[in-house]
Amino acid sequence: MLEHGVLEHGMDVAEVRQFPVSEFEERAERLRVIMRQRGADVMLVDDIEPLAYFTGYERSVSFYRAAFIPLQGEPFMVLRSLDIVPFRECAWFSEAVGYQDTDDAVAVVASELARRGYGAANIGIDYGSHAMSVSSFRKLEQLLPGARFIDMTAVPWEARLIKSDLELEHIGRAAYIADTTMSEIRGLARAGVSSRDMSAHAAGRYVQLGSSPGYVGPITYGKGWGFLHGFLSETPMVPGDILHVELVPKFRGYSARLMRSVVIGQATNEQKAAAAEIVRLQDEQFAAMRPGAVASDVDAILRTGLLRAGLRDSYDNITGYTIGFYSQQPIRSSDFTRVFSPSSKWKLQSGMTFHMYTSAQGLAFSESVVVTPEGGRRFSKLERRLFESGPRG
Repeated sequence: MLEHGVLEHGMDVAEVRQFPVSEFEERAERLRVIMRQRGADVMLVDDIEPLAYFTGYERSVSFYRAAFIPLQGEPFMVLRSLDIVPFRECAWFSEAVGYQDTDDAVAVVASELARRGYGAANIGIDYGSHAMSVSSFRKLEQLLPGARFIDMTAVPWEARLIKSDLELEHIGRAAYIADTTMSEIRGLARAGVSSRDMSAHAAGRYVQLGSSPGYVGPITYGKGWGFLHGFLSETPMVPGDILHVELVPKFRGYSARLMRSVVIGQATNEQKAAAAEIVRLQDEQFAAMRPGAVASDVDAILRTGLLRAGLRDSYDNITGYTIGFYSQQPIRSSDFTRVFSPSSKWKLQSGMTFHMYTSAQGLAFSESVVVTPEGGRRFSKLERRLFESGPRG
């Protein structure tokens, strides 16, 4: 089934296994190792993506909710009473305490911690959590005056960096969805259609192929440079436009991302040459993505190469970032737990997964990549070249 962590394309959705309880238990144990190192008795997990990773359940923060992983014993959850049944359908543990919508959720959390003997304990907190507001944290401090809060900033996010084989299968299925959809879009793209038409097609195909309904990704067009992060348009495309397609499908929450460009009409010789150089440099970057490589060195291969080739005047953005599980209700659309930039001095490890992307001369290429001993291996099987609409595409 797996070759270097990449799911075989065409696999049926039902053939991709659900995560077993043993995998969640292993995730909790890895978190407990860090808790022991830092002296935390119990860890509060409330950001959406880490919540899903450690419990199997995700929910927005319309009402505050949190999971608690103690050093010993089964985790427990505090959430709206209305959500307890859905929680137990998804989570690997069943212990949950509900509150009414009219209750003070943070007060319920504090009361439950005290009731379970953690009122004067060392409580791990991710201070970077999007779910933990300053107001909520101050209230916890007030209601639990005997507790000591242990800084575990970013720990729940970093615990997700190295993917299991089953996680890689999920990303591989998402890559199949991206490949299939991109292949269809390049065939549909032509003068007279709009980016909204392309996005509508992608949205439908995502669902048909097993992705969850949601954000398709940036699909824009124009000439020059500044349209890559633009917006949908109803204006028909004309010859010479470049259609930028960035697809971000998710399979059971796990995302693979893919960028390609389609020239409406025929590409110029200059565009073909630029695309070939972009692909060459990015392939060189992928080859360097081995365990132990320093991220800034990997970044420099592409960044320096494009600048030296004169394909960009400056390079202000990163060249890659973490991919994995993304919530249906995300606060941030990309995971920057690890990024590739000139100042990134962290080292790559086998099993890490990234969205590696670049653009120049209005052309964009990206791949979802897993780090292996042989180098970065693409999840996508789509050819890496500039596409054209019409007979020569």
